[in-house]
Amino acid sequence: MTQPAVSYKRHRFPAQIIARAVWLYYRFPLSLRLVEEMLLERGITVSYETVRPWGIKFGPSYARRLRRKQPSGNDIWHLDEMVITIAGKKCWLWRAVDQEGYVLDAIVQNRRNAKAARRLLVRLLKKQGMVPRRMITDKLRPYRAARRQIMPSVEHRSHKGLNNRAENSHLPLRNVSGSCRASDLKEACNASSRSSQP
Repeated sequence: MTQPAVSYKRHRFPAQIIARAVWLYYRFPLSLRLVEEMLLERGITVSYETVRPWGIKFGPSYARRLRRKQPSGNDIWHLDEMVITIAGKKCWLWRAVDQEGYVLDAIVQNRRNAKAARRLLVRLLKKQGMVPRRMITDKLRPYRAARRQIMPSVEHRSHKGLNNRAENSHLPLRNVSGSCRASDLKEACNASSRSSQP
């Protein structure tokens, strides 16, 4: 099924300015007022109230295009996990980021063991369709065990300093402090706990 083309008719600003504003808002953790200031630095006077409907109208198509990055055999995956609390219950958010900072996958699980790491790697392989050239993680041992079972030919580097790309990808989530995302993640955590129970 093909998506309809985005139409910029009846907009006062050119398509490039609209595209830039929406891209800034969705690609980086910026507020609408920061997007307004960044455009003002370039000499474009746009109210943050104008950027909001642009984001609602054009945002989903830009987000789909950002997620649609084609995987390649030269990719480097940065894997990391962080603890989050959802409805008073401790869960782990596992994320995979490529060398350019695009989030490849994120999954909420109850455990921080080899089975959870293996589940993340299997999901990544299904989504990406090919193995990466290198995998970089922190020093958590379950990553090694999962890699040995699923992708033994992939080079694995385990060092705290190398994994800054994945560590920094968590920052927008940490800044939100869980209030608006808790409802989305709560369902995922509950589904994960139901599937792990016998």
